[in-house]
Amino acid sequence: MEYSIKEIAGIIGADAPKLYDAPVSILLTDSRRLSFPEQSLFFALQTKTNDGHNYIQGLYKLRVRNFVVSTFLPEFESMPEANFLVVKDTLKALQKLAAHHRKRFNIPVIGITGSNGKTIVKEFLYQLLHNEFNIVRSPRSYNSQLGVPLSVWQMSDKNTLGIFEAGISQPDEMERLQPIIAPTIGVITNIGEAHQENFISSTQKCLEKLTLFNDCEAIIYDGDDAFIANCIESACLSHKAITWSRTDSEAPLYIESIKKLDSETIIRCTLLGFDRTYTIPFTDDASIENAIHCMAVMLYLKPTSVNDIEKFKRLEPVAMRLDVKQGINNCLLINDTYNSDINSLDIALDFQQSRRVEKNLKCTLILSDILQSGTLPKSLYKKVADLVRRKKIDRIIGIGRDLKEYGGAFDIEKEFYLTTDEFIKSPSFKKFKDELILIKGSRQFHFERISELLEKKVHETILEVNLDAVVHNFNYYRSKLKPETKMVCMVKAFGYGAGSYELAKTLQEHRCDYLAVAVADEGEELRKEGISIPLIVMNPEFSSFNVLFENQLEPEVYSFRLLDAMIKETERRGITSYPIHIKIDTGMHRLGFQPEDVPEVCRRLKEQSGIVARSVFSHLVGSDSYIFDDFTKKQLDTFTRVAAELEAGLEYKVIKHILNSAGIERFTDYQMDMVRLGIGLYGVSASGQKGLRNISTLKTTILQIQNVPAGDSIGYSRMSYVKRDSRIAIIPIGYADGLDRHFSNGGGEVVINGHRCPIIGNICMDACMIDVTDTDAHEGDSVIIFGEELPVSELSDKLKTIPYEILTSISPRVKRVYYRE
Repeated sequence: MEYSIKEIAGIIGADAPKLYDAPVSILLTDSRRLSFPEQSLFFALQTKTNDGHNYIQGLYKLRVRNFVVSTFLPEFESMPEANFLVVKDTLKALQKLAAHHRKRFNIPVIGITGSNGKTIVKEFLYQLLHNEFNIVRSPRSYNSQLGVPLSVWQMSDKNTLGIFEAGISQPDEMERLQPIIAPTIGVITNIGEAHQENFISSTQKCLEKLTLFNDCEAIIYDGDDAFIANCIESACLSHKAITWSRTDSEAPLYIESIKKLDSETIIRCTLLGFDRTYTIPFTDDASIENAIHCMAVMLYLKPTSVNDIEKFKRLEPVAMRLDVKQGINNCLLINDTYNSDINSLDIALDFQQSRRVEKNLKCTLILSDILQSGTLPKSLYKKVADLVRRKKIDRIIGIGRDLKEYGGAFDIEKEFYLTTDEFIKSPSFKKFKDELILIKGSRQFHFERISELLEKKVHETILEVNLDAVVHNFNYYRSKLKPETKMVCMVKAFGYGAGSYELAKTLQEHRCDYLAVAVADEGEELRKEGISIPLIVMNPEFSSFNVLFENQLEPEVYSFRLLDAMIKETERRGITSYPIHIKIDTGMHRLGFQPEDVPEVCRRLKEQSGIVARSVFSHLVGSDSYIFDDFTKKQLDTFTRVAAELEAGLEYKVIKHILNSAGIERFTDYQMDMVRLGIGLYGVSASGQKGLRNISTLKTTILQIQNVPAGDSIGYSRMSYVKRDSRIAIIPIGYADGLDRHFSNGGGEVVINGHRCPIIGNICMDACMIDVTDTDAHEGDSVIIFGEELPVSELSDKLKTIPYEILTSISPRVKRVYYRE
């Protein structure tokens, strides 16, 4: 749906004395996601860590002509064809525009909030109702102050139902989202601990969430949840309540029984007095609860929709993320095999482009027919073809009747098949090589078969890395700094075990100032993968000078011997002003010049032109512990004095940095020009602060479960005996994968289906044994070695070591799987 730029100026109350006619159909907040410049309106959002105004000149060169800004900068005068709408707050302007857009539609809108399950309930409802309604819904987990207006902007005249989710992390945020979604039906899933640190109490958080439902016709929730029920009563919303219950037979939806089988659950219930039995293909409690929420919504929205019990059997698991996996023949796979619509395709293509590296990987899209779009196929695939062209896709493989019929719209390398089977059996299927492949398909095409066949078969033990959590942690520390303070992110030791390239790529996208590695070889690999931002080498070796200079790596210089060698090498190569980083030893006594060396360092640097001191820095010894605060302050004072002396002696500006992760948390007054973020980036607070997210989960699967009689021994050397008849699970992870052997014989435990299970017997090279006697574990179940449910710091505490050692000990043979939420 289009608006004129003049309409939008009036809606958001912008100051815009002179406007050129321009239609707007796309709202843009991220300059990297530009697809259709002529139709885009860019909102220059400002955060603690970034400013959208900095990207306007670049967007103008890419033919964007419409901008919402909070400041009219002098350089805007050089953009004569641009429309600038000046407002006080660009985010509020975006929200105001979305709220106005929402008022144009008189259709049922379901608003979903709660601590967990919002996205699952939304996607389940879409699966259950898409044949009866033309549905517009939030893409993925777009439930924030920014995500909600972008979601609601998708509403058009062809839609007959909207489903949007809303999440909050601070008080008063839901008040801004309520008029944007303006739900007619509300769903609150549950209230947990997420974002609790920003609220006085759980009650305050729940009441805040409930403001979304002030103007609803009905509010659906678990009537057995006394806490939510009390909050709804306190909010004077009880008269709108539509509850489901396991205990109250008078509830509109009464759950008589829930019976879990091996791979499905049977739910017997009474809906408005009518008995029904539903089978869902899940057995976990969360999925059962989410499915019941959907039954209650459907009962209110359209009672006849719950009569079709078969569609509950066909519920598919919801793909909550875009996985990046290693494929066959040097391919990379991006797996999005559970849905296909034009909006989610746009998001997935953006993600594909963000993973494109400078090593000649061909970009391939495997796409199914887009179903229930509400758009005529000819127009739909013309739009898809335009999108694919703008995203610079090299090849499309289309599967489905419509794609085959309208494939002429695509002007790139292409091939089309009627079915997934036809494609898998084709000669082309065996010819993938050196490609970055996005697999994007509607559920009924079963693209998971394609993904499974193209995935490189490796060890079943994997390390999952959440790239969105990495960004969250990066921004968490950024928020503690002044806007001008730079950040170095440590990606040495294979990114603390998480994989340096994917982390480096993500940090580069989010405009990290510097990355740091331990040795030159690590930096060389990142350069080969397309990482272009400055790279510091913390432990340069004399034998690595070729690698340093050929890859523009900036070395730490810690001794006169290394300093003189660098000077000599730059003279030999005819290089001038090559950046180095001067290390001062203020008490670590590991590497570094002594404070009294500074005058001589200055003299030698001033007598040559080959190198320049880009920065001066030092390492804190005990910034994570209050015990060492006196020593830390002594280090800080020494470094402040010595750094000033160096800068004065060199007579030019030098970047100064000393704070590490714990230092950022505890000594922000000493942030100087730059800080170094290490373990905090990986989700571990060195000083125990809250607010960080776990980024990595080491997991495996149960290969076999054996019934072992009482008195038998387990494992090598018969170090453990079972005292009762026991169920022993064997999992494919051992000390060769990085599982420390000190966890043997009850020294460690794992998590299976939410339950902690002890390791029994000696850990083997490639496997270990777990006592699952007291759990309902099955072969094939997932096993968490560390992650959200079992923090890596808990493992390190048991070994009397530090989280760094656990993370960096994970073997290279353990596959890393990267995803975004």
